[in-house]
Amino acid sequence: MDAPLPPAPPAEFNFAAHLLDRNARRETKTAYVDDVGSLTYGHLALRVQRCATALSDLGLRREERVLLLAHDTTDWPVAFLGALYAGIVPVAVNTLLTPDEYAFMLAHSRAQAAIVSGALLPALTQAIERSTHAPETIAVIRPTQSLPQHLVDFAGAVANAAPAAMHAVTDADDVAFWLYSSGSTGKPKGTVHSHANLYWTNATYADQVLRLREDDIVFSAAKLFFAYGLGNALTFPLSAGATVVLMPVRPTPSAVFKRLIEKRVTVFYGVPTLYAAMLAAPDLPPKSAVALRCGVSAGEALPKEIGERFAAHFGCDILDGIGSTEMLHIFLSNRMEDVRYGTTGVPVPGYEIELRGEDGRPVADGEVGDLYVKGPTSAIMYWNSRVKSRDTFQGQWTKSGDKYVRRADGFYVYSGRGDDMLKVSGLYVSPFEVEAALIQHPAVLEAAVIGRPDADGLTKTKAFVVLKPGHATEPGLEDALKAFVKDKLAPYKYPRYIEFIDELPKTATGKIQRFRLRERESRRPDPGAR
Repeated sequence: MDAPLPPAPPAEFNFAAHLLDRNARRETKTAYVDDVGSLTYGHLALRVQRCATALSDLGLRREERVLLLAHDTTDWPVAFLGALYAGIVPVAVNTLLTPDEYAFMLAHSRAQAAIVSGALLPALTQAIERSTHAPETIAVIRPTQSLPQHLVDFAGAVANAAPAAMHAVTDADDVAFWLYSSGSTGKPKGTVHSHANLYWTNATYADQVLRLREDDIVFSAAKLFFAYGLGNALTFPLSAGATVVLMPVRPTPSAVFKRLIEKRVTVFYGVPTLYAAMLAAPDLPPKSAVALRCGVSAGEALPKEIGERFAAHFGCDILDGIGSTEMLHIFLSNRMEDVRYGTTGVPVPGYEIELRGEDGRPVADGEVGDLYVKGPTSAIMYWNSRVKSRDTFQGQWTKSGDKYVRRADGFYVYSGRGDDMLKVSGLYVSPFEVEAALIQHPAVLEAAVIGRPDADGLTKTKAFVVLKPGHATEPGLEDALKAFVKDKLAPYKYPRYIEFIDELPKTATGKIQRFRLRERESRRPDPGAR
């Protein structure tokens, strides 16, 4: 039985100050470890308070925005929490984007300052040259070379500042920070969240489902600038007093294994594509080499076969769930005591789920419906986007854009994004269902399915397939894959066309960007596969 939720935070509430208060007794315990050093909870608190003063000294005022373009190091939580502590609004952005995308974000957010990792400074510099807005101040984290006079050394500014005597007096509903949506369906949107939203993600998912402990060592492959990673590596572990392992580099299987083994990680957060790559890697460590007690997956639905193989190999389950930038973290999830692979579980305590048909009415169990969620972590709005805000945030309900089926046992099964669903021969086909069937084939690592018109203009399914290492596109493999899917699903769902490619287009969270595959197909002169 679920425990009751805690009381709401007080009307006057600053989330950074809340975390520092919770960990005041843990001064000597390690909070963060990265590739070059570590921070105790005591040092973290001091640096957050110094950072709040440093930002004010740089001319930033309450409610102004600061772009945070930084790799996952111990400086990231200092910058983020320091801004919150000062009542300044950090706008955390993806480190894997192009200068043009950063130029858009600068103009859209009108950030008065930027905090940037030294390795990312060239991209930000190009972005400023191309943007209609330039930040007045740029502070550089771990510069890779000597800084010109107009740039500020972030570590030096923090070290030289006096600790803030008092945090900014903010309301629970005050704007705390922005995150940009990952862009799985096009241009990202500036999603605005409050101080209370961070509190509630911990009180719901972390406390009720994940149940982090003070003795946990957590590691998130999803980076801090994502809603998923922010909860994984900041909100949840700092609320529990746990230790966090940070990794600034790309999460390849080998890089992940190194940290799982060396840091004795107990809770690991990944995405389905990474879990699949880990299981296919030649250097996959044995169960005896790691200390894992739990895995977590989000970003896209976890295929049943991947979850079962991981559990069989490591002796612990993956809790698959779904969240969103708009809801800040996971609101539908499997539970420790009841994992059912192939499903996304049941609603997290504190959230309500409704599946609606095209007429807006709830659908019956077993029918595909659009997923709407109601809960305390919904974003305030999309910045400067009234139409999209109204479409997504409908009263107390948030439209997720995902399609789901609720089974008779109350568990929810993913059926794809609303804009990815296909109608083949008059019947709906979920791309995810076909992809999940394909990856069960021993030669397939990943697959993405879209609709492709045939010579008569009728929609048929087309699969883009990435093969596992050591497998080649042998004659007959395409037909074998089609037959394999036909054996597992209704015949009309099998992919009429199959194309073998080296890599699928994805967001940095691992979500497959099917719209890019659709764009690619639309440029082709004929409807056949190549």
